[in-house]
Amino acid sequence: MVPQSTTRLLHRWIVRARTTNGRRFHDYVRAQTSNGLIRIPLSSPRVIGVVNDRGDRSQQEDYYAYATLSLDPVELQLSHKRTFGLDWQPQLVNEQLAGQVVFVGIYDGHGGSAVSQYLRQELHGLFESAKKESIPDVYDWIKSLGGYFKRFKGGNLTPWINEPPSDAPLDLETRATLTFFEVDKNLSVDPVSQTCGATASVALLHSLDAPATPFFAAQKLALTVAHCGDTRVMLCPVKGGKAFPMTDNHHADSRTESSRLRRMMGSSLITDSFGESRWMGALVNTRCLGDLRYKRFGVTPEPEIRTKLVDGSEWAYMVLVSDGVSSMLSDDEIIDLARHAPDPRIAAQRIVSFAQELGGDDNTTAIVVPLAGWGKIEGPDNTKELREYRRLQAIGTERQRRM
Repeated sequence: MVPQSTTRLLHRWIVRARTTNGRRFHDYVRAQTSNGLIRIPLSSPRVIGVVNDRGDRSQQEDYYAYATLSLDPVELQLSHKRTFGLDWQPQLVNEQLAGQVVFVGIYDGHGGSAVSQYLRQELHGLFESAKKESIPDVYDWIKSLGGYFKRFKGGNLTPWINEPPSDAPLDLETRATLTFFEVDKNLSVDPVSQTCGATASVALLHSLDAPATPFFAAQKLALTVAHCGDTRVMLCPVKGGKAFPMTDNHHADSRTESSRLRRMMGSSLITDSFGESRWMGALVNTRCLGDLRYKRFGVTPEPEIRTKLVDGSEWAYMVLVSDGVSSMLSDDEIIDLARHAPDPRIAAQRIVSFAQELGGDDNTTAIVVPLAGWGKIEGPDNTKELREYRRLQAIGTERQRRM
C-alpha cells in the first residue's frame, strides 16, 4: 500500500502534469506517408512490446513508461554535433517530426512503490519541460544535501552554474542530468522519499533520416541512454546476435562505483549474510532516485549517460529489463530469447516467462523495442543448450522441493 502522504504527492504532481501548458508528449509516434502524417500508437505490441509481472511478491514495484516527446530541433542538432560530430539538418525534415524523440523508461522500486510510480507518471514530462534557467536553483538544492555533495561541482550542469552562465541550449546529456536531479528535488517535499527509492533506465531514440522515419524503420538513429541502478538496456545486432550492453550495474562493489565512492567518501561497504555487498549496509545500488537519507553519503541520482549512433539495418532490437530478469538471466540469454519472435510483445513474454521458469519470484519487466533490422537476425542461438540445461535443472530442483 502506498503511504497516504505519498499518494497526495503523486496526485499533486499528476494533476500539475495534466494542467501545465506546453507539455506536448504523446502516446503515439507520427510517421510521414504519401497521404500525409499518420499516428502509430506506441502501445501496439508490434511497436513496443512490454510484459510486466508481479511474480510472487506482495507488491508491484516495477513500472515503465513510453511516450513521444517534442524537443527543440536546434537542441537536438547541437547534441548530435557534440556527441557524434554529425551535421544533422532539421530543416530537411517535416516540422512536426524534426523534434520527435521517443522516450522509453523502466523503473524498479525498492522500499515501496511510491518513487517508481512517480517516475512512471512524471519522468517523461519532466524531461520534456526541463529548462536551463532552473539549473542554478537545482544546484543550490543539491549543495544543500551536504556530505558527498559539498564537493559536487555540477558535472555537465557546470556551464550554466558558472558566472556568467552559458547561453547555449541544453543538449540531451545535460537535459537528462538536470531531470534526474529535479526528480529528487521534487520528491524531497515528502518524507516517504527518505527511505523509498527506484532505479531508472531511460532510452531516447531520435530518427535522423530525411525524410523522417519512425524509430523502428530508421536507417540512422541517435540513441541516448540515461541510467541509474541495475535496470539494464542492451542492443541486439543483426549479425551474430551477441548482446551489446548500454548500461552497467551501479552496485557498490562495481569498479566504477567503488572508485567514485572511495575517492569521495572512504569505505562504507558491508557484506550481508547472503554475501551481497551493500553501501552503508543497506543499499545494493549506489545510484538511484529517492532514498534521500543516503544522498549525503554518496548515493547519487546523477545518471550515467551513454550514446550510440545506430545504423538501423545493423541492429534488430533493443531490450530493457528490471533486475527480476537480469538476476536470473545473462544479457546473451535475454537477447537470444527474443530471437525470431513474431512481434515484440511475444519476445518480451518469452524473456519474462523463462526467468520465472528458472525460479525467479521477483517483480519482472521486459521491454522489447524493434529496430530496422527486426526479423533479420543472423547466426546461431548460442545460449539455447545452456537455457535447456538450466530449465531441466530448475524442474529437478522444484520436484525435490515438493517431495
